[in-house]
Amino acid sequence: MLLVLQDGVWALLKGVGTFLHNFALTLGGPGLFFIAIADSSFLSIPEGNDLLIVILSTGQSWQRMLYFASMTILGSVTGCILLFTVGRRGGGFLARRLSAKRIADFEATYLKWGVWSILIPSILPPPTPFKIFVLSAGMFKVSYRRFIVAVLIGRSVRYYMWGILAVLYGETARYFLEHNLKLVGVVLFMLLITAILTYTLIWYKGRRNPGQENIV
Repeated sequence: MLLVLQDGVWALLKGVGTFLHNFALTLGGPGLFFIAIADSSFLSIPEGNDLLIVILSTGQSWQRMLYFASMTILGSVTGCILLFTVGRRGGGFLARRLSAKRIADFEATYLKWGVWSILIPSILPPPTPFKIFVLSAGMFKVSYRRFIVAVLIGRSVRYYMWGILAVLYGETARYFLEHNLKLVGVVLFMLLITAILTYTLIWYKGRRNPGQENIV
């Protein structure tokens, strides 16, 4: 009976996902906006936003692509704000469902990396568990302004990237997304880590040798 129930739940979720996918394709930009809100708040649609941007932007002009990607970004930021507010006001609820060690790890991450601990996961595609970062950011009272700026930058990088690829490569970009999303996540993660380490190294050398650039 449990198996049947699980099959029924999964079938229902799959049906909801298909409906939302068709809904977005029918409405275009507004559909992307509402799908992104749902996906970034309380309903997960793995790969949904990325794939929809590619589908709708393929064969379109740069202006149409910017419109589709921007609507997705605005919807995603809105959904993240909703989830962030839940974490901010209901931190006790989240704390009761995570181990003390997990909470301590997230807190240490925010204390050490600050806004980077939000920005980086917001760029990475599934299976990155971004929602837990959003909820814990609210629980640890990260400022709204810093949170919104980080998510806005991260989502812009992610969704504009897919839009650009869709305009340039069309169906090839769609095929690549459908079959290599995890690889994209790994590559993006490595590039981001490299950029952060490079920036940190340059900053550290600048602190150790503050007048070096002025030496003739």
